[in-house]
Amino acid sequence: MEMYRSHVMICRGTGCTSANSEQIAKNFEEEIKKHGLEKEVVVERTGCFGLCALGPIVIIYPEASFYSLVKPEDVEEIVKEHLVKGRVVKRLLYAESVEEDRIKSINEVDFYKKQVRVALRNCGIINPENIDEYIAFDGYKALAKVLTEMTPVQVIDTVKKSGLRGRGGAGFPTGMKWEFASKSHNEQKYVLCNADEGDPGAFMDRSVLEGDPHSVIEAMTIAGYAIGANQGYIYVRAEYPIAVKRLAIAISQAREYGLLGKGIMGTNFNFDLEVRLGAGAFVCGEETALIASIEGQRGMPRPRPPFPAVKGLFGKPTILNNVETYANICPIFLNGPEWFASMGTEKSKGTKVFALGGKINNTGLVEIPMGTTMREVIYEIGGGCPNGKKYKAAQTGGPSGGCIPASHLDVAIDYENLIALGSMMGSGGLIVMDEDNCMVDIARYFLDFTVDESCGKCTPCREGTKRMLEILERITEGKGEESDIEKLETLAKNIKNSALCGLGQTAPNPILSTLKYFRDEYEAHIRDKKCPAGVCQALLSYTVIDEKCKGCGICAKQCPVSCISGQPKTVYKINSDKCIKCGVCMTKCPFKAIEKK
Repeated sequence: MEMYRSHVMICRGTGCTSANSEQIAKNFEEEIKKHGLEKEVVVERTGCFGLCALGPIVIIYPEASFYSLVKPEDVEEIVKEHLVKGRVVKRLLYAESVEEDRIKSINEVDFYKKQVRVALRNCGIINPENIDEYIAFDGYKALAKVLTEMTPVQVIDTVKKSGLRGRGGAGFPTGMKWEFASKSHNEQKYVLCNADEGDPGAFMDRSVLEGDPHSVIEAMTIAGYAIGANQGYIYVRAEYPIAVKRLAIAISQAREYGLLGKGIMGTNFNFDLEVRLGAGAFVCGEETALIASIEGQRGMPRPRPPFPAVKGLFGKPTILNNVETYANICPIFLNGPEWFASMGTEKSKGTKVFALGGKINNTGLVEIPMGTTMREVIYEIGGGCPNGKKYKAAQTGGPSGGCIPASHLDVAIDYENLIALGSMMGSGGLIVMDEDNCMVDIARYFLDFTVDESCGKCTPCREGTKRMLEILERITEGKGEESDIEKLETLAKNIKNSALCGLGQTAPNPILSTLKYFRDEYEAHIRDKKCPAGVCQALLSYTVIDEKCKGCGICAKQCPVSCISGQPKTVYKINSDKCIKCGVCMTKCPFKAIEKK
């Protein structure tokens, strides 16, 4: 095995790939060869490093120098200075890592130092297309331990002792789910992985599959041994081409190494995996709809019971966990269930991965111990809102979750606390909103998504969500009535109590949470015909501030409908009847003499 003095780690996750990181990798290889360093320096294409806002990212070890926003044309300088002369290129380093007297390593910067990477342990560390690198980082060691030292009952007991709960949304105890399936007597059983990540702004599962696919394959094989299954399926959306490609490579490699297929590791245990592509239906995140889709049927949920552990895929006992849940399995067996249970809170053990997005400086993937406060995530890890804007709320759980206001910044993040606040953990999307967001419009946005994604099977979801959306649209258009709030609350409660699956049952959450914490914004839209945040276009008006107007006439020249009148060196006026509220005048005014109300 060749030894190298330097490793150049280049993110090849979806975000950095779209920003030309493959060309950066090729340029590094060319420059390294040009300087005759190919036996001393190796270029590795890895998964996501997490701090997506700064991609493409290049990290050079052993120094752990963190180069951000790298361009292909920067490579020549990095190779010449850093790899040849041993001098880091300070101007290209992540700004926070540069101090007067030293350069911080990646683990010392604020974004990373409060994180504990369990599910993401190998992302950004290994080449996901090389099984040998996964094995070098204890890969398949947990499977070996399970197959040679443990009975299926002991495997399930270990998962139960860890306190691991499903990371896909509901938080059902993983070990209990496995136990139900193990006790269902049938010659054929199945292990499924839900990689149909459909929440807007969520990319946790995609990043694990892109950066560490073997961790999921190994965990599913362990699950197969625990419940007595010989076949598994990974259901992944077709919009994840890099994840699909790397899964296919990893499965092929595992078979070649005897880690999938017949007689795994010389035992009498047989297990194999296949990938099934989803067409991007949000409802297929629900387990029975996902099962129907794998069977070749339209992705629609069915009533439960019977639950999949009793009657699932093709009518056989089935367990279904999401990508992040499986990514936690192997460390539990390597480090012990007590180690995992020592992290988190009393009822929510371990860590949780969040996709941090929206109005936040440090967009990216974050893995934190359960019990970390929202304040720590937003300000210490996320760096607060851009441009000094005031934090207003965070949406957790995607369209199924709710908005948590600034008054609850110090809440400890776990399953129970989020539900108590009218939200939910969900799969891990965390969308941050600042003072410029309209909470009525946010509720409308998420409900519009849910209406579009509803399968239409049950009346409460099919019809009820449409009626709620119509009311919200009226309110944002300035046509709301006093009775609309009561109608929304009544509809929301009825839908929650009567919809067939989790999609419909949780669809009202964004409305109920915004009504609970931001009711005054609904009332302003209805009574005053005003949008306090200045977002809802139908309720906006633009006016000239007399004392600031210099009479330059730029606004009148830029107006697309000629609704601004006046003479040079006099105060200009906006005809609100003709104004289409495009905002061009306010954007173009050099004196900030136009305000939006």
